[in-house]
Amino acid sequence: MTSAAGSAGDSLASRVARAVAEEIAVVPYDPRWPELFRLEKEHLLSCLPPDLVRRVEHFGSTAVPGLPAKPVVDMLIETADLRATRLLVVPLLEAQGYDYFWRPTSGDDGPPFYAWFIKRDPRSGARTHHLHMVEASFREHWDRLLFRDHLLARPDVARAYGRLKLALAAAFPRDRAAYTRGKSAFIAAVMDRARDDDGHR
Repeated sequence: MTSAAGSAGDSLASRVARAVAEEIAVVPYDPRWPELFRLEKEHLLSCLPPDLVRRVEHFGSTAVPGLPAKPVVDMLIETADLRATRLLVVPLLEAQGYDYFWRPTSGDDGPPFYAWFIKRDPRSGARTHHLHMVEASFREHWDRLLFRDHLLARPDVARAYGRLKLALAAAFPRDRAAYTRGKSAFIAAVMDRARDDDGHR
């Protein structure tokens, strides 16, 4: 992952290196995950500028009951203005201990960029939440809700995805790029089906 970030505490290079090297652990579904999403959503809405935050969604594997997942709650947050987010939200969340990265949507270093935050457990340092802050026009991000909804509607597809994730985590426990690449063909096929079902073609 190549990215630019605001500076707080550790250097950018050390924070990127730490994030990339962290072990990938896929665990059984935890019924507490929806509540962790709800609590974090409440916290963010209470402390972020209300004119910037428009929509907050729970997505990714922790949003699908029964699906094994990395124990990190993914949140997709619509911001009215990414430039204002960098000026106003980044310092606020960094002061609370969140890691911040100005991250490319795809690839290593190409636009469009968005604001990505990692929240950690203050005692263990383990990741608890990923915050993806994007504008409404970032279709690639919002399409991930189609993937979530398709897995919710098709438990058989969710089970197949869970088996794949467990196998990839065992094969690539410290290689996040390989783990992500290993899921790409499955996700692309599901997305094609989901778009057909939803009329997004």
